[in-house]
Amino acid sequence: MRLPRGGVAVLSCTAGVALANNYAIQPALGDVARDTGSSAAAIGLVTTAALGGCIAGFAFLLPLADRASPRRLVAGQLALLTAGLLLASRAPGLGLLLLAYVMVGAGASVSAMASTIAGRGVPEERRGAAVAGVAAGMSAGILLSRLVGGALTDALGWRGMLLAFAGLVVVCGAVAWARLPGERPEGAGSGGYLGTLAALPGLLRRHRALRLAVLSGSLWYLAFSLVWVALTVRLAQPPYGLDASAIGLYSLAGALGFAALPVAGRLGDRYSPRAVIAGSMAVAAAGAALLCTGLDRPVVTAAGLALVDAGCFTAQAANQTRVMSIDPRHSGSLSGVYLLLYFLAGALGAGAAAPLVAAGGWSAASGVVCGVLALAGTLVIYQAPAAFEQRGPGRSPVRWGAGER
Repeated sequence: MRLPRGGVAVLSCTAGVALANNYAIQPALGDVARDTGSSAAAIGLVTTAALGGCIAGFAFLLPLADRASPRRLVAGQLALLTAGLLLASRAPGLGLLLLAYVMVGAGASVSAMASTIAGRGVPEERRGAAVAGVAAGMSAGILLSRLVGGALTDALGWRGMLLAFAGLVVVCGAVAWARLPGERPEGAGSGGYLGTLAALPGLLRRHRALRLAVLSGSLWYLAFSLVWVALTVRLAQPPYGLDASAIGLYSLAGALGFAALPVAGRLGDRYSPRAVIAGSMAVAAAGAALLCTGLDRPVVTAAGLALVDAGCFTAQAANQTRVMSIDPRHSGSLSGVYLLLYFLAGALGAGAAAPLVAAGGWSAASGVVCGVLALAGTLVIYQAPAAFEQRGPGRSPVRWGAGER
């Protein structure tokens, strides 16, 4: 199965639009709470519901990428996302809204499926660039989602904003149906779907390479989630006392990560994902060191966040390329296991942020972030070179974890 010309661009746009729906409602949560008669504390569960749906999508839908045609999978998952948005736009209360956002999160997990399809649908020597291209679309979706969601809410109300996003998802679904391949992946097995799910836990036992990727990736995503939640909590407190709009402007620091992804993808194809990940962790750790100096200088804070984002985004793209290279025929299942544990680590980091700030202030939170990123970089550096794809001018690629079956 090969993607047509422009196929990676279609997948990149689809991933960005889909993933944006997990975050676009966040600036409108106050309006949603008032309209549905929910408390400020309870309405925060909408974000949790979206994350839970996304994790469920990684576990139960992403393995289908090994079995079914990209056209049906992507269009079908976008249909689920559209249904969730339509249901949310009509929700009279919190209960139905939470159900709708579980559906939205599950549909938004198509972003990971897009990455898997892109990595499988191009020649192996271009896999890193393809995965990084989709990752760039995802980061753009995250970066712009809150800004666009807030602007549309001001213009149309939060229900109108959801309808506008649903229309955009429908357009993406139509383009995906027209442009993506309709055949099943090469080597798709004849076993049942339940058998595929039952085999997922065994992948961790079978592939030491997958365990190493999960461990290192989980560390930097834990740090990434921790730093952003801790930042939001601390900047809202005295002596800063910033409102949500002012805090949200710091998210623009993520633009550096978006810009760095295509370059990192090409470097990973030419040399080695190990080099990209090690360099990315050095950049992220340097950013965390800047954050450890405090939050009194916004320019320094923004620079630190930009470096942390750039390092974590580019490391993730290279790491997912490594995971797919373990066994390209089962890259959907391998990615499902990896992303499930990766996002659970992110949820752990987000949950630890507020207690850390309460116990030790910003210095405690930023110190933990710096230490975790340094540990992730050390693990990557000291892993055996054979645990990575080896690429370079004139060299044939060696699959990461070859022989570890």
